[in-house]
Amino acid sequence: MQFSCSISLPATFRPGDILAFHRRDRQEIAERVSHTSVQKAMIWCDAPAYLSISFEPGLAKASLVIDGKVAEDRQPFFEGMVRRMLGLTQEIEIFEERYRDHPQLGILIAQQPGLRVPVTATPFEALTWAVTGQQISVNAAVSLRRKLIGATNIPHSCGLFCYPDARRILELSEETLRQAGFSTTKTRTLLALSALVADNEFPLDAWVETLPVDVIREKLEALRGIGPWTVNYGLLRGFGWLDGSLHGDAAVRRGLQALLGTQDKISEENTKVWLAQFSPWRALVGAHLWAAQAAIA
Repeated sequence: MQFSCSISLPATFRPGDILAFHRRDRQEIAERVSHTSVQKAMIWCDAPAYLSISFEPGLAKASLVIDGKVAEDRQPFFEGMVRRMLGLTQEIEIFEERYRDHPQLGILIAQQPGLRVPVTATPFEALTWAVTGQQISVNAAVSLRRKLIGATNIPHSCGLFCYPDARRILELSEETLRQAGFSTTKTRTLLALSALVADNEFPLDAWVETLPVDVIREKLEALRGIGPWTVNYGLLRGFGWLDGSLHGDAAVRRGLQALLGTQDKISEENTKVWLAQFSPWRALVGAHLWAAQAAIA
């Protein structure tokens, strides 16, 4: 079964940001990325699926090939997923207009016009990626993510392996996750989160439509092993919510230090205060700080 769509892109759209986000794992077991396209294996409506997004000037073409059958009325849901992944639900034009003359942030906007935050295909992937990446480097997190994909071992007919859904993760034992490299705390957090999603106590598909941020935050922070950074990062990457304060992120603090030109490291509290002036765009500001750091790395 297959779905497809074509989506017009704004003149300032930056496909390179989307491609770079999905290029994190150079071994390409779950994603393949070229100069103009990304292909990704995932679980969609409980079936292995192969997502392809290709970019042309002013246009994104997307298709989803499913190994199996799903309800035909899922076309609007598919198009909504692609739009979220590309950051097209983010009203960055309002943000840029409001802050283009800001003495510090205006510099980043001028350097990085049109910057949007790439979003994962599903909120579950973002939340589990946030748990995976806690307190380790990006390279270490990518390696751990790869081992999780290998442990669940869900191939698509295209040859890629799917990022697992909650049900597939719950089929793994604590011992298997520990052998894959997850700490005891991350293992238990991952399984607890997966159980809540599988039982629909965390109705992620519904939350995509309504985004009850306070409810999501309360439910997530009730889980042992999930704190404010994991919640805010998960809301950003999973739902495209742009107001989470990422003051706990070391790369954001380094970016702010470089932007302000200070010699001393900036504390989490000072970063939190600085970001607060940009609500409801704090996470987007964090993304600008990330991008500025990546440009000089």
